[in-house]
Amino acid sequence: MFFSVTVITIVLPKQPRFKYEFERGMVWLHDDLISPYNYAIKKTDAEIKKDKESILKSVLPVYRVDDKIQDAQLNQYQADFEAKWRAASLTENDNKEKTFEYGFNVLRDIYERGIIGLNQNYQKKQDGGSYLITLLKNNVRREVSTATLLTTSSALSQISEKIVANKQVRTDILISVIKDRITPNIILDERFTEALERQAVENVSVTRGMVQKGEVIIENGNTVNEGVYQKLESLKQAYEENAKVRGSRELVFLGQFLAVGLVIFLLMVFLYLFRKDIFYDNRQISLILVVIIGMLVFLSWAIKIKLPSVYYIPYCIVPVIIRILFDTRLALNIHLLVVLIAGFFVPNSFEFAFLQITAGMVAIYSIKNLVRREQFLISSLLILLNYIVAYLGISLIREGTFAALDWMKFTPFIISVLLSLLAYPLIYLFEKMFGITSDITLMELTNTNTSLLRELAFKAPGTFQHSLQVANLAESAIFKIGGNALLVRAGALYHDIGKIENPQFFIENQIKGLNPHDKLSYEDSAQIIIKHVPNGVELARRNNLPEVIIDFIRTHHGNSRVDYFYQSFLKNFPEKLIDENIFRYPGPIPFSKETAVLMLADSVEAASRSLKEPDAESINNLVERIIDYKLEQNQLNDSNITLKEIETIKLIFKTMLMGIYHVRIDYPE
Repeated sequence: MFFSVTVITIVLPKQPRFKYEFERGMVWLHDDLISPYNYAIKKTDAEIKKDKESILKSVLPVYRVDDKIQDAQLNQYQADFEAKWRAASLTENDNKEKTFEYGFNVLRDIYERGIIGLNQNYQKKQDGGSYLITLLKNNVRREVSTATLLTTSSALSQISEKIVANKQVRTDILISVIKDRITPNIILDERFTEALERQAVENVSVTRGMVQKGEVIIENGNTVNEGVYQKLESLKQAYEENAKVRGSRELVFLGQFLAVGLVIFLLMVFLYLFRKDIFYDNRQISLILVVIIGMLVFLSWAIKIKLPSVYYIPYCIVPVIIRILFDTRLALNIHLLVVLIAGFFVPNSFEFAFLQITAGMVAIYSIKNLVRREQFLISSLLILLNYIVAYLGISLIREGTFAALDWMKFTPFIISVLLSLLAYPLIYLFEKMFGITSDITLMELTNTNTSLLRELAFKAPGTFQHSLQVANLAESAIFKIGGNALLVRAGALYHDIGKIENPQFFIENQIKGLNPHDKLSYEDSAQIIIKHVPNGVELARRNNLPEVIIDFIRTHHGNSRVDYFYQSFLKNFPEKLIDENIFRYPGPIPFSKETAVLMLADSVEAASRSLKEPDAESINNLVERIIDYKLEQNQLNDSNITLKEIETIKLIFKTMLMGIYHVRIDYPE
């Protein structure tokens, strides 16, 4: 317990908590709230986003003039001009020098004016399609309009117009050479631009105005509107930040340790008062604490990484696992305690607690009796429906209109319910780790196609049919008086598997007229009969049956006598002294309602086969005699079963046996 409390306390968030809970649209039910100190009002995320978008529009993209491009293109122009001139077989007399000079000057002028390489990501259109940029040339920065600059296409167009207009030069040569020498010399400096944008965004103020010390933030009975909500949020942040500075982390740890310790202590008190079988079993206690620690560690991790919504966490996985492995009361108790701990650290703790407690209840109630695997899916759908209805109700109380509902907020609940299906593999893992038997395993064991039951049906068909009838009787009885019907059915199907070793020595498997006991002494016969109990235990362990099933094998005869052979010995050898323990089963006697009901069902069903003419009276007398005899022999002393429940069991056995033997009641004339 100490280890669990310490681990949970270590992983829980350590920030102090603001003492008020509030939501938009809610009525302020606390006293008038007065600001304890000056603090800034934080902007909403939407306001900050809008401000950032606005400031980004004011940041001009930065372009640099690259003089090297101009020099390189002018030098290349000269080489290309010479090559084109020679290729055209022209001479000096064809205005070579004038043509060259004119083209050189036109190209240089174009580059002096500037050819910009536009970047689509940074185009901020203004009227007429142009926009301002920051131009850097020789480390001198100035703002210019893109309208004063040329693009590649506009530069080529202007050059072509000038060359065509000059009739004294070789137009064809110049256009052919210059069109390949047009390339942007004003290039976007993305790194500088991004740095300016980043700096501008970082300088955006996250506050808007101040609340002065002594100022009334909200009065009792007023509604929390958007403006007041932001003031409250800002006060909450300021309070928690100030508390971190002035508060002691060690005292926060101590407070959490005390709160978590109280919760674990209450859980142990519950177990001591109502489930002592678990309280004194360290394996089961460890399993429960592992589940609790696991969920709270997962919650702390989600808070630490700032998960968009705490409702993504599959909180219903805890009650599902505890319900399947233990029972309904324990599952509900643990779920309530875990939600109470979580409520200290999640926002809107009342809303969180309401949603999770109701969802946990639905999860527990929907699998009260697990008899089919599809109940997991049905349970998941019911949990999701509960989340939707509960959150819709809370939203309508808060907003008062459907128009304000954000339907995307239902997404975390869907994810949470899907993650809750992980309970199925986790249950299997916990069963193997801690040696617990769940209802899922019991469902698998009650399948009569398991190898052990098929072997029983093949080698001892009479015993198999007897086991089926016992299972029906015991299951009906335990269902009526309250208990684990699935466990009783599984125990009944396997209680006589020890008879597989020597099936012919048991009357239900004997062929008429052949009885191997005729050749044995009464003591030896009794020992063979008794041995089917230890044989069954050994066979069950070889086949890895759970201990809760083996308990039914060990206790279904308690420490009673094999009366047929005992009475036969006394009748035939009255003069001899005999140790009665030779004729007694080793025990123990039943120690639960389930094992007690199985003992009674087994004895009654076996005895009913000896009835020559079953009728209502003979069945009634048989059931009364068998069960009263078990009481006289103190076989039910440890089973925590009441006399009232025994009377109910008698009635169910009588009714079912009459149905099995088709007994009709006598109608009055």
